[in-house]
Amino acid sequence: MGQACLQLRAPAPFDEFCEMAQREFRQWIEGLRPLFESQKPPTVMEISALLQQKRGELTGMLLESALASTQQDELARTVAPCPQCGQVVSLKRLDRKQLSTLQGRGEVRRPYFYCAPCRLGFHPFDETTGVAREQHQHDIQQAFVRLAADLPYEVAADHFERLTGVNVSEHFGHEILNAVAEAATLDNVVPSRRQIAERIGEAERECTRHRPVLVVSTDGAMGPLRALGKRNEKRGPGSWQEIKGVRLYLLTEQERIIPLVSWHQMASAEETERDLKRIAERIPRKRVRVALVGDGADWVWNVLRAAFPEGREVLDYYHCSEYVHETARLQFGETLRGWQWAEAKLTQLADGEVEAVIASLGSMRPRTHKAGEWIEGLKDYLTNHEQRVHYDRFKRGGLPRGSGAMESANKFIAHVRIKRPGAWWLKSNCNGMLRIRCALRNGTFERVFRDYVRAQKPPRRRRKST
Repeated sequence: MGQACLQLRAPAPFDEFCEMAQREFRQWIEGLRPLFESQKPPTVMEISALLQQKRGELTGMLLESALASTQQDELARTVAPCPQCGQVVSLKRLDRKQLSTLQGRGEVRRPYFYCAPCRLGFHPFDETTGVAREQHQHDIQQAFVRLAADLPYEVAADHFERLTGVNVSEHFGHEILNAVAEAATLDNVVPSRRQIAERIGEAERECTRHRPVLVVSTDGAMGPLRALGKRNEKRGPGSWQEIKGVRLYLLTEQERIIPLVSWHQMASAEETERDLKRIAERIPRKRVRVALVGDGADWVWNVLRAAFPEGREVLDYYHCSEYVHETARLQFGETLRGWQWAEAKLTQLADGEVEAVIASLGSMRPRTHKAGEWIEGLKDYLTNHEQRVHYDRFKRGGLPRGSGAMESANKFIAHVRIKRPGAWWLKSNCNGMLRIRCALRNGTFERVFRDYVRAQKPPRRRRKST
């Protein structure tokens, strides 16, 4: 019986924490007295507003108490090994550290040590407890980066303070997002082989006749790029550069889309090809049928084929339809005959009669010089993409016929955040923002942030040589 009681007894640090918390809670509760001394009973809104205002004080006190109780040995440390040479050095002093967290503000006085041979000062407590270099701790940083990935920094800072009560400057948020983006490499942003295999398994459960279709698509979207220079300096005119996006998703027999990978960067076609090849290495090819969907741009097909040479190529129906209808408009004007001609040609293409459509274009007599250019252009367009426009065959095989999912990714990932009114970006900052947004979309942001935290070494003071 006595042994059972010993096992149920709370550890000493927790007893100490409870005693400290009870004293602090009594002190904090006094701050709510105005609610009960008011002549008029408070409304729900007034009660909520006061609790919101005072909440940080309580949780901040609990934070301090929890650290004091759980880190007793670390806070009482009098000797520590130098992280550079390993020599044991004695306590030099206690330094104050202000901590700002989502749970409120707190302060600790942690031991400071100095190794004279290495001219290095350090706080072991910071490394043991994962204290961030900055006053705002990692929970604040993570939450703010998520918000700033969707909203302009100034708006994000305002919303963040209203929602959490924590004041984060626009400049601080900008610096932290760029720092986190450094950890958002392609290897971290793209789901792992295991995660991709799990999503393919999900698609396989919805496919009874054929393997799931892996749709691979790429396209470009323009982004505003500003010249180098500080904000207060004259930088000259900005320019627009193409953001190349890649999207991979699974298509089941129920025509349900299961997202796999989104990757957008302001990059060249060669860089995009290199990145897509690395992504392709994580795909178990034998478990899927690959469909490559794109518009008529040569670089698109070069990139897709280089990464997935076995893929079935599909020309986006909307781009093809646009070309056919514009040719009809120039040849027949805005008439019913023109619309009927265009729909007839698209029906022939859907039935696989590509050669017949090309032949009919060769026998047409252009109404104007411009109409002739478009007729000749459409003939060359269909000749170049002859094997990519068998839409009826693609439909029977369960393959997609359009790149709408890629266009949607361009808008959702690039346009919404990068092409805001008045926004101009440095290329490195633009790509960093895109990587963060892709990580959020891919479900890999937590991994990215963990790597960012691991890369942040606690601050150490190194005295300059004389």
